[in-house]
Amino acid sequence: MQVMRLDIRQLRRFDHVQLRPGPSLNLITGDNGAGKTSVLEALHLMAYGRSFRGRVRDGLVRADQAALEVFVEWREQAPSLPSDGSSTSSSGYRTRKAGLRHSGQSWSGRLDGANVEYLGELCAALAVVTFEPGSHALVTGAAEIRRRYLDWGLFHVEQDFLSLWRRYSRALKQRNALLKARVGHSQLDTWDHELASAGEPLGQHRQAYLDALQPGFQALAADMAPALGETRLDYQPGWRRDEWSLLDALLLARDRDLQSGFTSVGPHRADWRIHFGGVPGREALSRGQAKLTALAALFAQAGHYARAHGEWPVIALDDLASELDRNHQQRVIQRLLDSGAQVFITGTESPPALADMAVGFTRFHVEHGLVSGPAGV
Repeated sequence: MQVMRLDIRQLRRFDHVQLRPGPSLNLITGDNGAGKTSVLEALHLMAYGRSFRGRVRDGLVRADQAALEVFVEWREQAPSLPSDGSSTSSSGYRTRKAGLRHSGQSWSGRLDGANVEYLGELCAALAVVTFEPGSHALVTGAAEIRRRYLDWGLFHVEQDFLSLWRRYSRALKQRNALLKARVGHSQLDTWDHELASAGEPLGQHRQAYLDALQPGFQALAADMAPALGETRLDYQPGWRRDEWSLLDALLLARDRDLQSGFTSVGPHRADWRIHFGGVPGREALSRGQAKLTALAALFAQAGHYARAHGEWPVIALDDLASELDRNHQQRVIQRLLDSGAQVFITGTESPPALADMAVGFTRFHVEHGLVSGPAGV
């Protein structure tokens, strides 16, 4: 997957900038606060529906502007019989285009010339894996972050997952509304069955996906952080699945849920944990170890995507030089170059590891809300 054009309007310090990245390594430099990270935020926003630094309404839209806009044009391997509005070349690749306008309160989007009804449709189209200063939260942070990690991967490899996820979310919203209204038990029966009907296969998809990531993650963790010992990924489904079905668990929790006003069991409470052979638990990890573990998880996800689609997702590495030492920088960059992935790296200057490597790259520089470089506007 290769981004060929990126347009950004009214995002943080940018009025309007356009980049035409190179197919391999792209370096984006600039002083602190110049806006280099905002370029990666724009890509991440299109791929995840939010910035890795928070929600759109939390300062992503440029001051005194109504909304931000992001447009991405990219190339990817084409399915055998494309049925959407994308254009396919004789080489087996197709060009796709996506646009997003977001005010922080409402949004509109287009994909391959057609309006999209759900933001998830955009997120499932463009694949970007991002490593940034807050990525250690994937290991040490809240369960919601780890659920998003699983769901993003499943959006891209399981065709029915998005509709299943929407179905579960709608049923959960309805059940919670009834719980808050303190309705009678009979009114909850229908939604318990609907929640269980969508929740059981949703949990099974997540379990299977985490199992599929396990070999790649274990190999990467052993290579990047051998001091952590043998690792294992364990899925926690959000209820005692070894004892009860989800329908039984919902029934058993109903009185408690009526008192609290929300659903306390189900895939929306799921989590996954990493067991380390060399340390007692994630609480004992140093910040550096947590970053390397998160990087292993993200690269395992990117590798799984590549095996499923025959090409790597776009890789975005924010402030690489401050997040990894020189040795790890070089190993990460070389691994990505060998994979053939398109890579974006930001930093105040060129990462020291690049000085040791005879590799070519495309360079952009951000200053005063402008981007200069091979095709900066």
